Amino acid sequence: MYLYRIYFFIFLFLITDVYGQTNTSNITIVRDKWGVPHIYGITDKEAAYGLAWAHSEDDFETIQKTFLSSKGMLGRLEGPNGAILDFAVELLRSREVAKKELKNLSPEGLNIIYGYLEGLNAYAKKYPEKILVKNFFPLTIYDYLTGLNLMLHLFSDTGDVIGQLLSNNIDPISEMSGVDNIGKSIGSNGFAFNSNKTKSGKTFLNINTHQPLEGPFAWYEAHVNSEEGWNMLGGLFPGLPVPVIGTNKNLGWTHTYNYPDMNDIYQLIINPNNEDEYKIDGTWKIFEIKEVKIKVKIFLGIKINIKRKILWSDFGPVIKNKKGYFSFFSQSLNNISAIEQWLKMNKASNFQEFESALKLLGIPRFNIVYADNRDNIFFMSNARLSIRNPEIDWDKLVLGNKSSLILDKYHPYNDLPKLLNPPSGYLFNTNNSPFNSTSKEFNLNELDYPTTFNYKEKENNRSVRFMELIKNYEKINYSEFKKIKYDQKYPDSLVLVGNIKSIFDFNDDDVLEYSDLLDLIKKWDKKGNYNNLGAAQWSLYYNFILKELAEENHNIEDTIPKEYHINALKKSKKYLLKHFGKIDVLLGDLQRHIRGEINLPVSGLIDMIAPSHVRRHENGRLKVVSGESYIMLVQYSKDDIEIETVLPYGSSNDQNSPHYTDQMKMYAEKKTKKMTLDKNKIFNEGVRIYNPN
Repeated sequence: MYLYRIYFFIFLFLITDVYGQTNTSNITIVRDKWGVPHIYGITDKEAAYGLAWAHSEDDFETIQKTFLSSKGMLGRLEGPNGAILDFAVELLRSREVAKKELKNLSPEGLNIIYGYLEGLNAYAKKYPEKILVKNFFPLTIYDYLTGLNLMLHLFSDTGDVIGQLLSNNIDPISEMSGVDNIGKSIGSNGFAFNSNKTKSGKTFLNINTHQPLEGPFAWYEAHVNSEEGWNMLGGLFPGLPVPVIGTNKNLGWTHTYNYPDMNDIYQLIINPNNEDEYKIDGTWKIFEIKEVKIKVKIFLGIKINIKRKILWSDFGPVIKNKKGYFSFFSQSLNNISAIEQWLKMNKASNFQEFESALKLLGIPRFNIVYADNRDNIFFMSNARLSIRNPEIDWDKLVLGNKSSLILDKYHPYNDLPKLLNPPSGYLFNTNNSPFNSTSKEFNLNELDYPTTFNYKEKENNRSVRFMELIKNYEKINYSEFKKIKYDQKYPDSLVLVGNIKSIFDFNDDDVLEYSDLLDLIKKWDKKGNYNNLGAAQWSLYYNFILKELAEENHNIEDTIPKEYHINALKKSKKYLLKHFGKIDVLLGDLQRHIRGEINLPVSGLIDMIAPSHVRRHENGRLKVVSGESYIMLVQYSKDDIEIETVLPYGSSNDQNSPHYTDQMKMYAEKKTKKMTLDKNKIFNEGVRIYNPN
């Protein structure tokens, strides 16, 4: 006992030394003319502190909302919608995971988390009037890691599984319904070209994720630099202490969503004489049971406590609904190591170091498209995947009655699909199959990988169009590379659900009353530029027919009845006449890029290489809400790096900031801003230079 106490105090001394108070005079924030923060610290911890401070200046509200659920406080702010995430934290035992896994994090990873937390808490202390919920601050390491675990669950589609179960949308095992990967991605693109494909001999990288333009998963651009080897420019989400896509001076990468089998759902057998027991290995076993209270705002600021009983089985969390008891397993139920992996990726100076970071498998999913200054390009379908019995169809509901079905081991790095430097000279991913990432003869073979991976991705319009375009070039220059990246035309062979394409074969007599609208659609050149005639009409028709199919619960693989097409045309024409007084409306008149006082026409349609995803706004106009959410284009050579980027709005979510909307026009016009990692240039051209205090 005596020795234990000695070791404990030694540990406290060490951790105080490493994670003690930060000297903010060692931290410098340089704001460039676009408001992008370039953060300099002597140590990694200081740089992370500066990142937290700078990001808080630009979007403190969203950062708070990211972590409120970690303290069970989101329901107090946002009512029932927030309470769902408060409940999820309890159901997933995110706080217990944080406490358990804390000891497994490296000092290097913990260092930046503690620095980030200190910066966040310091900002909250200085600006208490900006705190959304009383007693939310200060945040502890456990609060932070709890919030991180929940974020990783959301990356892993766990939220979609919970939603399906709570909505009674999982049918009992007799119907064997597939339930994995039920969330829908809005897409992302990543392209990498090396000297085998580029005329200049440089290596090109396209970083282009299609996230929401606003909210907790909208990109924030920052440059973080320390004297401990951290020098990274890229994008991160609110609350993250490290860029997760972007480039350092030697290498860069992007992520795109992938869809291997990430989650497994078990139907449990319940004791008819005791509903608190389930059968496993032929015996009844009692659930682990916990009662929780969640405070929820209902109306007029009134808050009430809602009690809920949380159940766990040996397979994982349990949800009871009208159809039975279901347990599920997510890859993130015991994982908080993503920050550590991203940091190591940030600080890698070559492919070998980068690959070493990937072997941690802390990031639960996401494809990786990579390029560097040594002419390497690399693709990997990264995922944290359970080792499963191949004799069981894990894509369907599994009867949870045997302990042998418990998932507790993971496939190592070497098992995952990856491709380095194909002779074709290029790699790409558009959320399509990982077994189509380059020219046909050099692609990976799906048969070489476990069937339990069960990748869901197929080809989409972006992948088909990319393959169409790349065939036109033996080698490409940089302007041609940008032309591909900004392409807004559907492929000659449209990839659509069901037989929607049959609309192009309709005769006017089939839809006599709407023949004028049909004529515009049939004559459309499949392009999505803002001054295009036909794109707006197609966009409305396509969204209306998809809505019709959903409302009628129609199997999209079956032939679509003609009346569905006619109803979609009817609604489209009615919409155009109501809001525009005519049907020959250009795309840019219909869909707009809107924030504050700025309202611009914008190009792109869903599932184009450069897409725009829209939502109804005002006066019949459609506002772009996701699509080209952050663009970074990089050229690597042995001795140089050239970077250009653009954000959809600007670097700040503060309506009073000049950087709230200052990149909008550039974004809508497909232009970019030049960026650099050069310290001297950044300081010489900096608009504001200051310490966080």
